[in-house]
Amino acid sequence: MQEDKTEAIRRISINPLPQKLNNMDQKDKSKFPLVVIAGGGFGGLQVAAKLKDKPVEVLMVDKHNYHTFQPLLYQVAIGSLEADSIAFSLRKNFAGQKNFRFRNAEITKVNPDKNTIDTTIGEIAYDFLVIATGSTTNFFGNKEIQHFAMPMKSIPEALNLRSLILQNLEEAVLLNTKEEREPYLNFVLVGAGPTGVELAGALAELRNHILPKDYPELEKEHMTVYLVDFQPRVLGAMSEQASKGARGFLKELGVEVLVSEKVESYDGSEIKFENGKSIRTKNVIWSAGVTGIVPDGISKDIVVRGNRIKTDSISRVEGSSNIFAIGDVAAMITDETPKGHPGVAQVAIQMGNHVAKTIMQLINGEPTEPFKYFDKGSLATIGRNKAVADLGKLKFQGFFAWLIWMFVHLVSLLGFRNKVVVFINWTLSYLTYNGGARLIVRRYVSDAVPPKTDPLPKTG
Repeated sequence: MQEDKTEAIRRISINPLPQKLNNMDQKDKSKFPLVVIAGGGFGGLQVAAKLKDKPVEVLMVDKHNYHTFQPLLYQVAIGSLEADSIAFSLRKNFAGQKNFRFRNAEITKVNPDKNTIDTTIGEIAYDFLVIATGSTTNFFGNKEIQHFAMPMKSIPEALNLRSLILQNLEEAVLLNTKEEREPYLNFVLVGAGPTGVELAGALAELRNHILPKDYPELEKEHMTVYLVDFQPRVLGAMSEQASKGARGFLKELGVEVLVSEKVESYDGSEIKFENGKSIRTKNVIWSAGVTGIVPDGISKDIVVRGNRIKTDSISRVEGSSNIFAIGDVAAMITDETPKGHPGVAQVAIQMGNHVAKTIMQLINGEPTEPFKYFDKGSLATIGRNKAVADLGKLKFQGFFAWLIWMFVHLVSLLGFRNKVVVFINWTLSYLTYNGGARLIVRRYVSDAVPPKTDPLPKTG
């Protein structure tokens, strides 16, 4: 009876392939295992791509119908790139893959006992489930900071941030004194990882090159960019050499770097630190941490620090035989990785490749192999001609690192058009110091003021 119900769910949710696209008999095709992929990020893309032409059905479910190239979100936020330059249609990306289908929906719950997921478009059955839902901004439980500070983990959030930045610059033009303008021209970035460092450098370059052209009424010396972290150095996950190089570049650009500083509160007008310092600002951008997006239905007993799902050595969720978790939402705890793998795109990509291979091994009754992560290195750009690189034993900074950063990000973008558009934008920005449109397409308006909450926990 359960099998009949499962097949009914599948028939409702997965339309059969059109005959002109399918050279297999539909009755035979219905016997193929269904692999459901929750999320169209880097990991989810790889699973689907590696299952092309395999004897499985592939269904990807995501609340967005596009893939976001997150490493360039900060350039959307400052107006250097338009959002469609770093987004690519998931349907278009897999247009030639006959065993692939996509559903634009949000997953609300996983039902391991029934081998189904609940979504905003109904219940979907699976034979194998890959949870690749990624992560979101971690505000460490502080509702006030969550309300007033700006996250930047998605295209809508990056567009909100762009509007806020430009709106506050426009507001500053209308004010008469330096003191009145100060909160609108102070930009505080909390979190000195790659996102914070790259955005700080971009904002500093906006101040140095764009502000005098677009806003001649404002003095660039009155705009201050702060980069704050409770850790003792910037780019803490990279080498000491990269950290020192990045801090030197930030200083050269005029960024105020405040390390070993812990945020206590932010009420929309003033950010306060535990040591008593404070900064008047309308612009706080939060990239101090991430937390995994875990669907309901996953046992809390296997959700570990960072809201990540504990998996075994083949990325299979503990206690399950057919559910996998990859990327930012997964924690593969081993002697080599006691805290799990780093939350970077390369981990998700390599896990996606491995899980696709593992699923086929399980279907074919073949032995599986443990996942081994190959660290290809880390890159971070701090601005024009300024970047740091840790590529194995090679550690260097400056123009050559910047060229490598540009090349890696350009070739990693999906779609030929996106590559061309981004390359042209970068070229024009480099030649003119004035790339991007910087349009306020839709105004950002904050919601009602939330109630006061406790300060950030001491362990944050």
